Amino acid sequence: MEQSLNPAAYGAAVDAPAAHDNNQVDTKTIWQVITASSVGTVIEWYDFYIFGSLAAIIGPVLFGSKGKPEETLLGILAVFGVGFVVRPFGAVVFGRIGDMVGRKYTFLVTLLIMGGATFITGLIPSYDKIGIVAPLIVVVLRLLQGLALGGEYGGAATYVAEYAPDSKRGYYTSFIQITATGGLILSILVIVIARKAMGEAAFKEWGWRVPFLLSGFLVVASYYIRKKLHESPLFAKAKATGTTSKSPLRDSFVNPVNRRLVLIALFGVTMGQGVIFYTSQFFAYSFMNATLKMDLMDSSTALVIAMVLATPLFVYFGSLSDRIGRKRIIMTGMICGALFTIPLFYGIKAYAGPLSEITPATVDAAGKAVPAVMKALAPNVPMITLLTFILVLFVTMVYGPIAAYLVELFPTSVRYTSLSLPYHIGNGVFGGFVPLVATWIGVWATAQPAGTFAKEHSSLLGLVYPVTIALLCFFVGMALMKDTRNVKLMDS
Repeated sequence: MEQSLNPAAYGAAVDAPAAHDNNQVDTKTIWQVITASSVGTVIEWYDFYIFGSLAAIIGPVLFGSKGKPEETLLGILAVFGVGFVVRPFGAVVFGRIGDMVGRKYTFLVTLLIMGGATFITGLIPSYDKIGIVAPLIVVVLRLLQGLALGGEYGGAATYVAEYAPDSKRGYYTSFIQITATGGLILSILVIVIARKAMGEAAFKEWGWRVPFLLSGFLVVASYYIRKKLHESPLFAKAKATGTTSKSPLRDSFVNPVNRRLVLIALFGVTMGQGVIFYTSQFFAYSFMNATLKMDLMDSSTALVIAMVLATPLFVYFGSLSDRIGRKRIIMTGMICGALFTIPLFYGIKAYAGPLSEITPATVDAAGKAVPAVMKALAPNVPMITLLTFILVLFVTMVYGPIAAYLVELFPTSVRYTSLSLPYHIGNGVFGGFVPLVATWIGVWATAQPAGTFAKEHSSLLGLVYPVTIALLCFFVGMALMKDTRNVKLMDS
């Protein structure tokens, strides 16, 4: 039977067997669902981010201490990127399980895989002790983490949305959107506290393992909370009446109507949202530390304060999308990210101030040249915080309403699978590789002849990648994206 190309009509048609009126779900139950979903998701993002946040320290441990710093950094970023590559596969695998078996079961499995892989990372011997086996083990663990995270977001967004009232779906699902930022903030705080408590030398030698090992305790607590959850009422009713999909992959990606919606979600929304998210938060932090040579406390203070101040805006824009629509807010954030990201980064660079040599270049005992240690001695932290806040503001606009939009775009029978794949391709592949691609472009530009445009702008030339993706996504989204506000998921 043919369906209308209108996503709302399509969703309503497929969702015909109603579970019950979700507008009657009591507020206490909804907040219990949000809390249980969010706590676990924060922990999974924490697990995923601490690896990238410690890239500069973990690099020599995994690849040996004798390699060139820029090559070691690229190597560890590539290993970090492996986790992003497999996120779409995790979306397919766990999306299918979630649409056939249930949301709750998938929740628990992804949490345990992610937490276990992170904990084991903290136990791996160094390259100097076990050679190439060290990075190979980490690659396997990153693959497991990527698979787990690929199944996490779709489950959290779907689970909360299937409880939320139709008129407040943007508001309630926006709390899930906070979890990625919350995970990043938590990872930064744990790392900063550990480094300051044990000293820089001890942290680089063995203390970097502590944030990984701490994950084990956090996962156990989160598992206990999630285990008490019930299945979502909408999915439970669909399963009881036999209306779940017997082949979620076929129904999601072979059905021409649903496949078109998947492609619009990817090229019109999630691809641009992914690059804006990782550029404004993760790459900005790496840029402050690795390129501008800011003190760890200064860069961490700027980013954490900016993210904390911006966090309520996820909820604000999610709630606003219930009133004026998802598309208008998401597309505004998209074009702002495309137009203003590069100028804002130039501003951050200017306010970081000039680099000063704190340790002169020398030669070690083996005759190998040791480069001078440079550092930004007088950065204007308040102005850097303000500019970073504006970058994160764009993130809240594109990310706050997106869970509600994706959930409303697809039918219940294949919702988990259909929204997870475009989300994790957009975020995992296009967004997750922002640090690696931007750093690689910067390294290439640095090697160009003096006086060339690439050489003069080498530190920021890599931003051309995320800006181009965001701009492309804006044009596709404006042309093809339909507003899905207030779709009645439970109605017959």
